[in-house]
Amino acid sequence: MKKAIILFNLGGPDKPESVQPFLFNLFNDPAIISLPTILRYPLAKLIAKRRAPVAKAIYSEIGGSSPILQQTLIQARAIEKSLVGEKDSYKCFIVMRCWNPRAEETIKKVKKFDPQQIILLPLYPQYSAATSGSSIKEWEETCNDHQYKVDTKIICCYPTEESFITSHANLIKQKIKKEDKDNTIIIFSAHGLPENKIKKGDPYQWQVEKSVEKLVEVLCLKKSEFILSYQSRVGPLKWIGPSTDKIIISESKKNKKIILIPIAFVSEHSETLVELDIEYKKIAIDNGCKEYVRIPALTSNQEFISSLKKSILKSAHQEKYTSSILCPEKFKKCPRLMEI
Repeated sequence: MKKAIILFNLGGPDKPESVQPFLFNLFNDPAIISLPTILRYPLAKLIAKRRAPVAKAIYSEIGGSSPILQQTLIQARAIEKSLVGEKDSYKCFIVMRCWNPRAEETIKKVKKFDPQQIILLPLYPQYSAATSGSSIKEWEETCNDHQYKVDTKIICCYPTEESFITSHANLIKQKIKKEDKDNTIIIFSAHGLPENKIKKGDPYQWQVEKSVEKLVEVLCLKKSEFILSYQSRVGPLKWIGPSTDKIIISESKKNKKIILIPIAFVSEHSETLVELDIEYKKIAIDNGCKEYVRIPALTSNQEFISSLKKSILKSAHQEKYTSSILCPEKFKKCPRLMEI
């Protein structure tokens, strides 16, 4: 059987001129700004125009463009290679939510491939309606527009999948020195989300916490040796916390060694290469940090690719959704619960 794997990610500008339209696509997403189109569209235009100069400066730190598409291509080839020899044949396709290639472009390539089954795989380990949910919805709408119907499986999340946890744990273990352990703090940093999204039933924060719980268990960490925080806050709304920059300031003032793990990112982009590697490192050093170590994103890490492979193969035996965890009933935005 021929199977198409659709890899979802946010995308990023491929040149400085793309920054403003990329930002418009981001803020024009109803999953990000929950307003009617007549209000959301001009607001997204305004926000994109105002934020573009700052965003261009950020991207200039990494060559003027985002590396996320190239990273996703590497992941796609690694996934395909891992599946060689399985009874079914697999081909990966990429859909970016806010820049190229978009769903409208990719669906034409998928139709030409003519698979008997499609597997949707968001490159977001923890589910949020604003990330995985938005990408899945756009793909389904695009399929409807093209009147394209193929048996479809959805890997909605994998926050506690064993090999996903192991891939992180192995990278962290390489940086923990026994002699420094008492003076080291491990910071798990995830992209933040407005509090009101969580209150409306988004399971993202709970799933991030479950990822950290599993990692802490594997690493045998004491409560005093780690902390979970959130980064990348924008806008006036109250976001989930604590904020990563404030935690870094606090721990740096104690002359601690900081090991920082991007627990919700599986590829490198501006939030890791600029925010974590440049901006937060400077904050740490300026406030007395003994040593600042940032664990790399998983990208094509062998254990991580193995994790994705397991989820892909597992999806064949599921009715629609595949995940490593079932959310409590209060998280009404969980797609598996919405199907029940």
